[in-house]
Amino acid sequence: MTHFTTEIMETLINKGDLDDLFRRHLELAINSLLQAELTAFLDYEKYDRAGFNTGNSRNGNYSRSFKTEYGELNLVIPRDRNGEFSQQTVPAYKRSNDTLETTIIQLFQKGITMSEISDLIEKMYGHYYTPQTISNISKIVSEDVLAFKERQIESKYPIIFMDATYIPVKRQTVSKEAVYIVIGIRLDGTKEVLGFNIAPTESAYVWKEILQDLKNRGLEEVLLAVTDGLSGINDSIYSVYPNAQFQQCCVHVSRNIAHKVRINDRKEICDDFKTVYQADSKEEAINQINFMTEKWKKQYPKVIRLLMNPAILTFYNFPSSIRRTIYSTNLIEGFNKQLKKYTKRRKEQFPNEESLERFLVSQFNNYNQKFLGRTHKGFKEIEGTLESMF
Repeated sequence: MTHFTTEIMETLINKGDLDDLFRRHLELAINSLLQAELTAFLDYEKYDRAGFNTGNSRNGNYSRSFKTEYGELNLVIPRDRNGEFSQQTVPAYKRSNDTLETTIIQLFQKGITMSEISDLIEKMYGHYYTPQTISNISKIVSEDVLAFKERQIESKYPIIFMDATYIPVKRQTVSKEAVYIVIGIRLDGTKEVLGFNIAPTESAYVWKEILQDLKNRGLEEVLLAVTDGLSGINDSIYSVYPNAQFQQCCVHVSRNIAHKVRINDRKEICDDFKTVYQADSKEEAINQINFMTEKWKKQYPKVIRLLMNPAILTFYNFPSSIRRTIYSTNLIEGFNKQLKKYTKRRKEQFPNEESLERFLVSQFNNYNQKFLGRTHKGFKEIEGTLESMF
C-alpha cells in the first residue's frame, strides 16, 4: 500500500475531508515551485558563491492566498532585492502540463514514490501519468543526486562536523540505517553540507571512505574535525588528514558522565564538567579537571578516565569567538533533527535507498543555498586568523 493510498484510507475511515488532503499536498508543491522559480530567475548555480556579486539576491517573502477547487492555498511568494522578480507559477499551475511535470519532480525529490505521485496527480488534476512516465520525468532528480556527489569542493575547510543519524529505509525488510553527514565551515564562516553516505550501521571505516571522497573532490586541508567520539573515528580522520586536530563533543561526554554516576550525584558532577568546557582558557579548564579528579576519583574512577582524554579540550586551541560553536556537534545535530522531523511526517519508510538519497540531496541543496551568504556566529570577528593556522 502506498503512502498516498494510506492517507486516503485514513481520511475516509476518520470521515475526513479528501479535498483538504489534496489541498495540503498541492500547497506544499506550489510553494516549492515558487522557490525554484526565483533560483532560476537569479541565474546562478546553487553552489556558485560568485552569484552574490550579480547585484541581486533573495529578499524574504510575502504571503498570498489562492483559491482552488480543493480550497484556499496559503502561498509564500519569494522576493528579490531589486524588485524585478515576477513569478509565473501560480497563474499557470492549473492548465500547464509543463508545470505538472515540474510538480512531479518536486514531489519526487521529497522521496515520494512514483505510484504515489501518479495517484496524487490524477486526483488533483484529472491528468493520468503512468508510473513509467513519471519515472522518465523524474530522471532529472537522479542527475541532481549524482551532481551533488561528484561536485568539486574548496581546498580548505578549517572546521568540519561529522555526525550520523538513523532513518528507516526498505531493502528487503525495513530497518533504520545510518545516514553519515559532513558539514564544513569555510574560511569566511559560511557553511555547507559537503558529503554523505548511507550504510546499515555507523563505523569508523565508512567515515574514512567519506573523508577520502572529500579529499578526492578537492578538500586538501582541515584544521579541526568535530565528532561525537565514535570508537576509532580519530584514526580515520588522521589517516586522511594527518595534520587535522580532533575535538570530541563535550555534550556527548557530559551525557556519558551522567550515565556513569548515581542519580543523586548527576547534576553536581555534570555542572562541574560544564565549567570545564565553559572556562575562559585552556589553563582554567585543566585546573577544573584537576579539581574534579580530586573530588570524584574515589567514587567514579571511570568518569575520571573520560576527563583524561585530551580531545575534549582541543577547541581551546582556537579563537575564543568560535569556541561555543566547535566544542560540540550541536551545529550538525540540529540539522539532523530537522531531517528526522520531516521523515517522521511521512509515517512510512523510504521504499529504497535511491528514494532516501533524493530526499536527502533536496534538503542538502536547500541548506547550502540558505547559508551560502551567512557568516556563522563568531567567525566574522576572526577574519584571516584561520587562514594563518593552516
